[in-house]
Amino acid sequence: MEALSENFGWIEIVFTALVAFGFGGYQLWSVNREIERDKQKKREADSSVGSGHTIGEHELDDR
Repeated sequence: MEALSENFGWIEIVFTALVAFGFGGYQLWSVNREIERDKQKKREADSSVGSGHTIGEHELDDR
């Protein structure tokens, strides 16, 4: 048991590092996922802008 108690500091350091890196990895994954969703929404919005009224269908097109 003495050998284990001498290493409690290292065990705590490793455990804390794993938790911190795990949380950081999750945050990175989450942010990248949100960025990709925003890009997809922008692509969909850009593609739908061109598909409005056809030429001559709307009275403002006749100006």
